[in-house]
Amino acid sequence: MITFLLCAVFTLLAILPLVLYARNRYFIDDLRQAFTMLRIGKRLVSYKKQKPLYTIVDRFLDKVTEHPHKTFIVFEGSRFTYSQADKESNRVARALQAAHGGLEEGATVALFFGNEPDFVWTWLALLKLGCTVSLLNSNIRTKSLLHCFSCCAAKVLVAAADLRAAIEEVLPTLQEQGVRVFLFSEDCGVKGIESLSDKIQQASDQPLSPQLRSNINMKSPALYIYTSGTTGLPKAATINHERLWQSSFMHAISGVRSDDIIYLYLPLYHSSGMLMGLCGAINEGITIILRRKFSASNYWNDCRKHNVTVIQYIGEIMRYLCNSPQRDNDRDHKVRLAIGNGVRADTWAEFLHRFGDIKICECYGATEGNIGFVNYIGKIGAVGKENFLHKMTFSYALVMYDTEKEEPVRDSRGFCIKVPSGETGLLVVKIGERTPFTGYAKNKQQTEKKKLRDVFVKGDLYFNSGDLLRIDNEGFVFFQDRIGDTFRWKGENVATTEVADLLLMMDCIEEANVYGVKVPGHEGRIGMASVMLKENMDFDGKAIHQHVKDYLPSYARPRFIRIQHDLEVTGTFKQKKVKLTEEGFNPGAIKDPLFFLEDKEGYVPMTQELYNAIADGILRL
Repeated sequence: MITFLLCAVFTLLAILPLVLYARNRYFIDDLRQAFTMLRIGKRLVSYKKQKPLYTIVDRFLDKVTEHPHKTFIVFEGSRFTYSQADKESNRVARALQAAHGGLEEGATVALFFGNEPDFVWTWLALLKLGCTVSLLNSNIRTKSLLHCFSCCAAKVLVAAADLRAAIEEVLPTLQEQGVRVFLFSEDCGVKGIESLSDKIQQASDQPLSPQLRSNINMKSPALYIYTSGTTGLPKAATINHERLWQSSFMHAISGVRSDDIIYLYLPLYHSSGMLMGLCGAINEGITIILRRKFSASNYWNDCRKHNVTVIQYIGEIMRYLCNSPQRDNDRDHKVRLAIGNGVRADTWAEFLHRFGDIKICECYGATEGNIGFVNYIGKIGAVGKENFLHKMTFSYALVMYDTEKEEPVRDSRGFCIKVPSGETGLLVVKIGERTPFTGYAKNKQQTEKKKLRDVFVKGDLYFNSGDLLRIDNEGFVFFQDRIGDTFRWKGENVATTEVADLLLMMDCIEEANVYGVKVPGHEGRIGMASVMLKENMDFDGKAIHQHVKDYLPSYARPRFIRIQHDLEVTGTFKQKKVKLTEEGFNPGAIKDPLFFLEDKEGYVPMTQELYNAIADGILRL
């Protein structure tokens, strides 16, 4: 009898994997991913228990001790070891301390840089001093620059030398606010701007005391990263030290090794470049090949030259690479892993076919969001994969959404309605201790707008992601669209209200409705504006072009303008965008006058020939 029972038990154990595989063919992958997440979670718990708090700068210092002579950053022909980076950041910290006696733990300092080593040294220096760092987009100017600087209550601004002109434009206002401005130059010569490079050269490179940041905890703000929204101006998402750690673990989740070399060209002022890229690289102690900006023509040559094994991307990058001229050595590289988000299924497949067997680890998340998905399987087109541990950790759902009313659909009891498996819905995530939503700095109104109450039961509270997703019956997550007044173009979020406000500054424009439209062969949506002209006034294409060129970065300028007699609004006077978005910019289907932005000529009449050239990929946008 005992022998029979033992045989039965062993038989059940033998067939159990087959049963589990039959129900979920990705069971082993899910289990492996769950173990990875548990291991990372254990590390994070141990960091939380350490007194003082173990931060990313402590991780960096540990890597300095482990391999001081290992290359940390390669930039435009120069190499900097972990030890050199440590000493450079010590000099910057001491120079700032000497120049600004009030720069201490808890202070907020804004950085205004493009991608360069000085950005990294200054960020590390401020972390060593216990400061919170506000990362300003180096493309913003005037009104947006002042708004972003002011909304995080910073009293110190540190800028790159090549952004001096942008600083001078807003200097009078900064001086009125009592702001100290430091420029990375040896001699400035402008009253109100202090040089910093000369002070750094004279400063000591000796280590700073950890006591300078001894009161920092996991909930303390580490960074402010800006994200566009319905207010029309960027919002400062608060990234605390816990969130910073969570994002930096993306490298470990994706399989990055300590001997890898990563190619980093995404802006360090964005969450992808800073949190996943720089912080992720520090966490693993790897080498970074840092580049100022993306270049399709130099991309693979850089990868070959520096033996790059890991790349980061946004979807548009993949398309640019696929559209570049084919070469015989397209597969001649050592890249084995690509980490990022936003790549379309067709581009994904083409990228693999052309450039070889590279593991693509697509992920989903928002700078201010409280959930993330990772496609650890590699299924083409999916932004993530559910598993049992993920469902236990996060409480989320896809709910029905009314795109006309721009709100979730609610039942007779006033609760949201979950969509069936395989259908598209708005992603909402319960806000709780394990999934907090820290919101936006000095912007309670916009923080509240991202919260949904009474979602499934009275009194519950959820984060509104603003994204429409679909989850199939195997647990794969697919991004469908973005709702609200923000669209994405060239890897940047564009706030429609900000663009509309700028258009309304023109004498000839009475009303403006800005939205994003799809373009064949392109990720995201490109900017388009429907405008109503003032009575007895004509459309001034050249003046409008000069205006948007002066005030907006290239990715935010409306590429198409449609002239309408009246702009449609809803019953609550919200401008209707859905129909306009669907109609796009085809002059053959639209009777209203249409204009196209040519870089040299300004806004010119949109013709069928122009439309065909864009649709056929002859004219690149």
